Amino acid sequence: MTSSNVYIAAILAGIAVPAAAQDMAATTPAAQEEAVSAAAAQVAAGPALTVTGSTALVTDYRFRGVSQSDKGFAVQGGLTVNRETGLYAGFWASNLAGWGTFGGPNLELDLFGGYKLPVAGGTLDVGLTWYMYPGGAKITDFAEPYIKLSGTTGQLSLLAGVAYAPSQEALGNWSNTPTSVAGEKEDNLYVWGDAAYGIKNTPVTLKAHIGYSDGNPGLGPNGTSVAPTGRYVDWLLGMDVLVGPVTLGVAYVDTDIDTSSPEYLQLQPNFSSTKDGSSIAGSKVFFSISAAF
Repeated sequence: MTSSNVYIAAILAGIAVPAAAQDMAATTPAAQEEAVSAAAAQVAAGPALTVTGSTALVTDYRFRGVSQSDKGFAVQGGLTVNRETGLYAGFWASNLAGWGTFGGPNLELDLFGGYKLPVAGGTLDVGLTWYMYPGGAKITDFAEPYIKLSGTTGQLSLLAGVAYAPSQEALGNWSNTPTSVAGEKEDNLYVWGDAAYGIKNTPVTLKAHIGYSDGNPGLGPNGTSVAPTGRYVDWLLGMDVLVGPVTLGVAYVDTDIDTSSPEYLQLQPNFSSTKDGSSIAGSKVFFSISAAF
């Protein structure tokens, strides 16, 4: 639903948006009256709809610690429609290269929807992400329900999440399955936690992520798998700096995937960068520039 960067961006958006709203409120009295009238009309018409979005350029697209852009640049963006009742739906997309590409435009398109409700001073978010690869090979799409609990205390925002994709062909261990049994299905579990700390009176936010994957130890029907070596841990440490309307980010990402393990070796050469043969799950420092609206 979407990569770890997406979930951290959601936390950071929660920190940045209130400040932006305060700036927008400092307008002329006439404009304020017009805004109040519009808000009143919106309330009279029923639950309001809001549309939020983001766009980003990253030097590497990491999904749960693994590069989906062959350790190269990616352009990403998405939109979310939110209803006052807590319902929401939207999409997020990124270009792909190397591991995770299935032909066509080499595009990942995530459709998602869910419901948010306040719980014990925080927010409970229950939803589903449908991962799509338009125009690519068959048996690529899969669905993944998720539950997230988030909250803020002072300058610190925390999020814990569980995503579980039930058994589906797109997640199957096809590389270790006889051709006569093609169509084998596997499930996938991902548990993660995110943290973001906004340094007071500065435009700087520190961020961290850790996740655990448990899924297919081999290759799926098209030579990839959402959890590429079965069970592994990924983590990220980084910093974002708000500069006007854009956010500049830098982060260090890594996994504990053992490149000498039999599980890793059976994924070769698929699991290596097409540029230099290096692991696409190894450590890397990457940069990003993004904007939310």
